[in-house]
Amino acid sequence: MATVAQNDTSEILFCAGEGVGTVTKPGLQIPPGQPAINPGPRKMICAALREVTAIGMTVTLSIPGGRELAARTFNPRLGIVNGLSVLGTSGQVRPFSVPALRDALVCSLNVALAIGVTAPVLVPGHIGQRAALTHFKVTPEQVIEVSNEWGFMLEQAARQTWKCLLLVGHPGKMAKLAAGHWETHSAQSPSVLPFLHQLAALLGIQTSTEVTTAEGLFMALPEVQRHELADRLASDIQKAVENRTGKTIAVMLVAMNGDKLGTGGDVSPWQ
Repeated sequence: MATVAQNDTSEILFCAGEGVGTVTKPGLQIPPGQPAINPGPRKMICAALREVTAIGMTVTLSIPGGRELAARTFNPRLGIVNGLSVLGTSGQVRPFSVPALRDALVCSLNVALAIGVTAPVLVPGHIGQRAALTHFKVTPEQVIEVSNEWGFMLEQAARQTWKCLLLVGHPGKMAKLAAGHWETHSAQSPSVLPFLHQLAALLGIQTSTEVTTAEGLFMALPEVQRHELADRLASDIQKAVENRTGKTIAVMLVAMNGDKLGTGGDVSPWQ
């Protein structure tokens, strides 16, 4: 929904109406304080208005229900408050788009860099995010969700001037990195159970062949062996990611409930 009103300037100005967010952090295409309306839509709207008038106009865009929907998007993590973003130019919305997801992930990195983060935390999702905020002295902006795009995001992170990177997540997802699988969606990578069984055998740890999940494998072990296996796995993940990125990496693995399982590398920069 759009409304247009004359203003006292000679410019076309944009306002966030109901359900359209406002940018609050640097690092995005739109500076802080401005409505979250990307350059593409702005250009189209300005071109259409200039076809009919040369006077100053204020354009207010609204998206009914946008404030509620925005809570389920990346916007809160990007510092876009109170609504959705007006992003594209085609008017077509895809239910899921890998390029769109990757664009949002890169925005998260850019925002962290712009606000001065030097030691970001990469997590697969909410389990890792909650664990990072619980176990370490980090800000929400410092914690960046990667989803399954580890190969892509590590390549992006390797290009930036971070001092170090911390990875926090569940071994069911993170073990895939040590096994050389950088796209961790189940449709693009195999189960980690065979890899975990082999790693445990190298340590002389006997694992149950009846377990069907990584969580079940770890929880079936005595506590000492559970942490021994997790520490070794975290160290293997650390080495694999350092070899890929050339960055200093630390890793913490957590159970589904967020409890610490094991670490690899130096986690002191986040404590």
